[in-house]
This record gives sequence, structure tokens and C-alpha cells, in this order.
Amino acid sequence: MNDTATLSEKTIEKAAEKVAAPDKNQVQVIARAAAILRSLEDEAVGLSLGQIAQRVGLARSTVQRIVAALQSEKLLMSASPTGRVMLGPAILRLAGSVRSDFVSMVRPFLVKLSNELRETVDLAVVKKNQLLFIDQVVGSQRLRTVSAVGESFPLVCTANGKAYLASLDDRSVERLIGQTYEPRTPNTRTTLPALLADLADVRKVGIAYDREEHMLGISAAGIALQDPTGNWIAISVPVPSHRFAEIEDVLIERLLDTKERLQDIVRAER
Repeated sequence: MNDTATLSEKTIEKAAEKVAAPDKNQVQVIARAAAILRSLEDEAVGLSLGQIAQRVGLARSTVQRIVAALQSEKLLMSASPTGRVMLGPAILRLAGSVRSDFVSMVRPFLVKLSNELRETVDLAVVKKNQLLFIDQVVGSQRLRTVSAVGESFPLVCTANGKAYLASLDDRSVERLIGQTYEPRTPNTRTTLPALLADLADVRKVGIAYDREEHMLGISAAGIALQDPTGNWIAISVPVPSHRFAEIEDVLIERLLDTKERLQDIVRAER
């Protein structure tokens, strides 16, 4: 009886493995397709099949097969007559829709934060080693800070930039921005050790500071988090330095509360 039972169990296990195998293969194909799409991020002129294969660690024939399927769905398109490919219109439309929807979702939080503090609140996305400002709510103070939407800022000397850098390990920070940095003011951290000391403090408290490091007369505090698709965004509150100290405690409290609420929404969306 035991031998029969064991044989029966083994038969059932083998049957289950056969049923599960197609599912595992499908998941593997999806993961490989996602890796190929990610390898083409920010590649304005595209990549060859060989370059993609090298980046994702797959055989060129496998990459060619998956790329062909993605092209048929317009998720990829030809970038040159020589076989280079780039992200296609379908995925760009999807990405644009997600970005637009998330900005719309975040905006009420920016408005609430600005109303509570009476200060300007900025929203930025991370693009390699730069911040790109994509939304802003201007504060009601007579003397206030305003940055142009669409403007780029460095990571190393801004509150929102340092908030993002603090999410990386020290080696990744060095790979991204190097070891020395151009001073924007006398307060700018210009060496990697000085910056890493700042980032260690950011990781402890969850808030990053810019104390006149990007521009004299302006201080700021910032937070960073990932949107539902895994892209990093950052929120900062720039304040004229002469009144930064008097609102710092409430500013930190409101920023951390905003971050917690947004993270709850992101977790629900995933």
C-alpha cells in the first residue's frame, strides 16, 4: 500500500509539474521582455540586437525572437535600417498615461502641503543624474521661491536630489555622480565623502536638506519615493533661508506625513 501510495503521489507530482511548466515559461518570457524594454530606456537612438543581448544576458537569437514579438505589438520599433530598435509608440503612450495620471494623483497632496505651509512645493522626477521639475504649487507668501517647470537641477546640492541619492547604496551613488562636484555656492558638498556623510543622516530621518547649497538665500527640505511603476519622484519645499528655521519642525512633520500617505497609495496601486 505504501509503495502504491508513493507511486501515486509521484505520478500526481509529475502531472502537476507538466501543468505548471507552461506557466513558468510564460512568466520567464514576460520577465525577459521586461528586461529588454528596460535596457532601451533613455536610448534615444536605440540599440542593436547584440547590444541588447549583452545588457540583458540572453542569447542573440532569444532577443531577436522577443524583439520581433514586441515590435508586432508596437512596443518596440526600428530605429535605423541596420537593425537597431527603440521603444515604440505603444509603450510611450502607456508611459505617458501613467506619468500623467500619477502627477494628477499627487497634485492634491502638493496643494494641501503648500496651503498648510504657505510655501512653494515642487514635484520632480529623476532622470539619470538630474532632477526634472514637472509640477509646482506656488506658495502664498509675498516673498517666495519659484522654479520653472521643465527645468533640470543637479542631484548633489538639492534637497529632493539628495533624498533620492539616499535611497541608493554608497557605491551606486559614486557610479551615478562620481567623486567630485562643481560648487554652486560655498556650502555645496564638492567631494564624495562629504556628500555620503549627509546621505547617512538622510537615511536615518527620511528627510534631505539643502541649506543654501544650490542657491544662496534659499534652503529646502525634500523627500523621495517610487511611483506605482517604480520610477522615482521627489517632493521639495524651498524656502527663503531667513524663515526656514522657524518653520522647519512643522515642515518636516508635513513632509513625512505626505510621504507616508503617498506610499500607502502606491502600495495599493501595485
